[in-house]
Amino acid sequence: MIEQHTLPRTPAAGYTVLVVEDDASIRTLLTSALTAAGYAVASAASGQEAMFEAGSRRPHLIVLDVMLPDTDGFQLTRDLRTQGVYTPVLFLTARTGVEDRIIGLSAGGDDYVTKPFHVQEVLLRIRAILRRSNAPASTTGSRPPLRYADLTLDEATYEVRRADHLLRLSPTEFRLLACLLAHPEHVLEKAEILQQVWQYGFSGDTRIVDTYIKNLRRKIDHDPPVLIHTVRGVGYCLRLPRDETRTAAR
Repeated sequence: MIEQHTLPRTPAAGYTVLVVEDDASIRTLLTSALTAAGYAVASAASGQEAMFEAGSRRPHLIVLDVMLPDTDGFQLTRDLRTQGVYTPVLFLTARTGVEDRIIGLSAGGDDYVTKPFHVQEVLLRIRAILRRSNAPASTTGSRPPLRYADLTLDEATYEVRRADHLLRLSPTEFRLLACLLAHPEHVLEKAEILQQVWQYGFSGDTRIVDTYIKNLRRKIDHDPPVLIHTVRGVGYCLRLPRDETRTAAR
């Protein structure tokens, strides 16, 4: 199941953003810019404050500094996910290494901006995350659930089931699985997945797809048969193992 707020269609009005940053000047800058853009803003200077604000304010998105005085943003995100909070997270980080970004995305983050940053870039990333997190709700209508084998994704209820098990997915994991389910037994290139799920490029860095596929596999393919397959040098495909596909066709 995906934890999801009912989001407004306007770009900013009605959204609440939680800014978690221990640097007072950066926190003030982001708060002012977000408020001017029409967002409701809550703020926190530590991981402990952030946990309280996330629970009490129920923000639509969290802008999260990686380096906090009492914890790091990656661990804080893991703690939130463990507690069933799947609010989208945008990391702010001075760590520019690819591996650090992969760690953050593996922890459950949805995007990242490196410091020093331009405020307009942060606003753009926030708008993109909220747009893709809300997209299924605005396009479902009477569409039936997506199904393949014993896997079902219902965009109307934001529920994913494998056999009789209800699965918890983050908003980005949900959209990635919907992308795969919309093209069963079709190999999707990583660049194509980036465009459909993230809706803009990550400077050609397709490792974000690999990271999220790995996260999905932990949840979807915990029990056999394995459904998400790698096509080396190309991308990914949702299909039954070949021997089971042949058996089903008989």
